[in-house]
Amino acid sequence: MERRDMWFWGVVLLVGVCSVNAESYLKMFSAQHNNPDPCYDVDRPRKCIPDFVNAAFGSPVEASSVCGAGPRPSHYCDLPDGPCSLCDDSSPRHRFPPAHLTDLNNPNNVTCWRSEPVAAPASPSAPPDNVTLSLSLGKKYELTYVSLQFCPHAAKPDSIAVYKSMDYGKTWQPFQFYSSQCRKVYGRPNRATITKANEQEALCTDSHRFAAGEPPSVSRVAFSTLEGRPSAPDFDNSPVLQDWVTATDIRVVFNRLHFDEPSNNREFLRGGNPPPGGNPQPTQKENENVTDEDDSFVASVLSADGPDNSLDPRTTVTSSSTATTPPPIITYHYAVSDLSVGGRCKCNGHASRCLASGQAGQLVCDCKHNTAGRDCERCKPFHFDRPWGRATARDANECKACNCNQHARRCRFNMELYKLSGRVSGGVCLKCRHFTAGRHCHYCKEGYYRDPTKPITHRKACKACDCHPIGASGKTCNQTSGQCPCKDGVTGITCNRCAKGYQQSRSHIAPCIKIPKISVNQMSADAGDDNGQPDPDANPKEECGKCRAGTKRLNMNKFCKRDYAILGKVMEREIIDDWSRFSMSIQSIYKKAADSRLRRTSNTHIWVHNRDLACKCPKIKSNKSYLILGKEREGQADGPGPGLMMTQRSIVIEWKDDWHSRMRRFQRRSRQCD
Repeated sequence: MERRDMWFWGVVLLVGVCSVNAESYLKMFSAQHNNPDPCYDVDRPRKCIPDFVNAAFGSPVEASSVCGAGPRPSHYCDLPDGPCSLCDDSSPRHRFPPAHLTDLNNPNNVTCWRSEPVAAPASPSAPPDNVTLSLSLGKKYELTYVSLQFCPHAAKPDSIAVYKSMDYGKTWQPFQFYSSQCRKVYGRPNRATITKANEQEALCTDSHRFAAGEPPSVSRVAFSTLEGRPSAPDFDNSPVLQDWVTATDIRVVFNRLHFDEPSNNREFLRGGNPPPGGNPQPTQKENENVTDEDDSFVASVLSADGPDNSLDPRTTVTSSSTATTPPPIITYHYAVSDLSVGGRCKCNGHASRCLASGQAGQLVCDCKHNTAGRDCERCKPFHFDRPWGRATARDANECKACNCNQHARRCRFNMELYKLSGRVSGGVCLKCRHFTAGRHCHYCKEGYYRDPTKPITHRKACKACDCHPIGASGKTCNQTSGQCPCKDGVTGITCNRCAKGYQQSRSHIAPCIKIPKISVNQMSADAGDDNGQPDPDANPKEECGKCRAGTKRLNMNKFCKRDYAILGKVMEREIIDDWSRFSMSIQSIYKKAADSRLRRTSNTHIWVHNRDLACKCPKIKSNKSYLILGKEREGQADGPGPGLMMTQRSIVIEWKDDWHSRMRRFQRRSRQCD
């Protein structure tokens, strides 16, 4: 019984283990198919780059010269003493098109491009051959190397120029030069030193002539774009080198197949090993012209009969049956089996691959990090809160969306604001909607205020002020409370009613006027209760009515109705009971009665009730000059003392110098008052 139980539980355990292992296996298998985006580490952006490729593979190459592409077949001979063969573009077996440069490079079945044979230069100063190969990469690439592999048994050219274009062939700039005579051919020193000051300078070198250990069947020239450049270890932070390795097109120009060399270097020029000692031993210094003796030597080598003289362009046949050998016609050609351009699709660290796009199939980067453009060279629309930057290992420089609180669809970048924010935010929203305004569309525009019940991101976060067109003094209200600016005596959020103590008028300028509490004028000295005594509990300022004494309008009618008009300077004030007595010096008299006691340059007193002074009716200050008009005898019977009483018929105006001529004019016309 115990054995059965043990067997049963053993089976259960085994099934459980198998289930767990199967589940783990399935999870592992599913994880293999769930490839994460290399441009993100979970949710954090990081630098990503496309795969390294041969950008030239399968791309069309334009050649300035193709052997056999003319109206008649051509003959070519391997130099200096190789066999001669036929090239005919109409025959598949004898075609050497430039498409062979970028096809699959199979060492067991080498395909070549060959140029038309050209005549050897008569002298070292003869014009260059300038046989050109042009390759369009179709997009910007960041190149690592450019490699040329020459056909077996073909001579390696002596002088080669490599150019690059960054604008799809519109302009070209030197990339690298090869020559045994750099100074003579390209005007550059041989193997110059590169510093940080000239990292974008193309070099010239003769190193292709000294490829020690290179087998005769393989002849290659390879150019590394970053070799010897001081900033190469810090490539991510070197815009100069990033620009240097960028290219859309490559052009190779073969200027000269060879310059005459001493006999111990001839084998090396054909692709063999260098002579003893590592380097060829030229008979003359570099950059000097070759000698006539060298010319005759090369001519004799090139004129040697090949194994198939029937195809050799170096022999001619006369009309007779006997072959003769006239002075040799020296010809040679260029032959390249592979053109490789190693690099990565330029995406500035914001894409991990390039895809064909559109009907033309143009390569474009599959941009991430909110970037856009064929090379991810800019931020995509509405992501301008920080400046665009190339991704580095330390910072992916992801473009950041502008903060417009969902009220704008466009924005721009402002560097000054970005610096002022501590390099945090530089986006400025454009054309804010929903009645919002501001850099982030974060407040309501003029004529609107915030609805406190809705968040700022709500499309109805701003409400119209709706200020009353008559009661409000403007259309702009408080951004927080919505309170409109009201005119005097007007109240309400929208200024749509009169305040307490005010009544509506028919004026649009002053729609609400204060309700008067007294009907008498403040210049009346007997203001008070029914018994003629002032109310001790009343506030004088609350009982102020319209002040006639403080009028600033003076005309001939008012001048005629008063029996005196004087200019006086108020000196001192003295309070006597309910009155204020001001001493005044009379400076000018413009009108007075026949029996008046007023005299110029004399002093007199003026009396004003304290209640009127509290209402600033009239408004009198010491050491100021005033124009005073009134009736000299009025109010003296009930007055507190001798002097001029300020009653409701009196006029007190602060003096202005330009009134003198006006008062003289009134004085001359005073006879018309009767």
